[in-house]
Amino acid sequence: MLNFTFFFNNILLGVGLAMDAFSVSLANGLNEPQMKKSKITGVAGLFALFQGLMPLIGWICVHTIVQYFSWFEKLIPWIALILLCYIGGKMLYDSIKNKEGEEAELKSVGIAALLVQGIATSIDALSVGFTIADYSLSLAVLAVLIIAIVTFFICFAGILIGKKFGTKLAGKAGVLGGVILIFIGLEIFITSWF
Repeated sequence: MLNFTFFFNNILLGVGLAMDAFSVSLANGLNEPQMKKSKITGVAGLFALFQGLMPLIGWICVHTIVQYFSWFEKLIPWIALILLCYIGGKMLYDSIKNKEGEEAELKSVGIAALLVQGIATSIDALSVGFTIADYSLSLAVLAVLIIAIVTFFICFAGILIGKKFGTKLAGKAGVLGGVILIFIGLEIFITSWF
């Protein structure tokens, strides 16, 4: 089972799962254009951790408590929508509440917001546990490691791109970042139904 197709499929799965985290990373880079490399690495690592953990948790649920997991799967789009709209709305509010003519103050993204973002962007990856359910535990762990590594590099790039444009957009970066987060929440919610 450990062949080219296994690696190729899991790399593609990682790319697909990382797109929401990439967009959030982009928004974080826009919001904090002075982010240091160590924090960029930490943020990308946090998103990679969540993107890897969620499919593994899903795999565990399939092999243990699948009957309890099925009802939770219906809540996933709602949870992502609420969390991302809350963070995006707060970012929008903070950017807009500044008085006219003032330069918008870009705030550092805190650990609490990053944890919420990590959960919100990866919670839909729980259902990936169903797609890897026929893997043994060792193959499932390898699959989620591939997903996590792919996510790390994609999110790292997203933050760097966001930083580049965040410096150029200055005062409007917080608004754009908030809009992106709200859009991602809506996209996750809408695509889960259609």
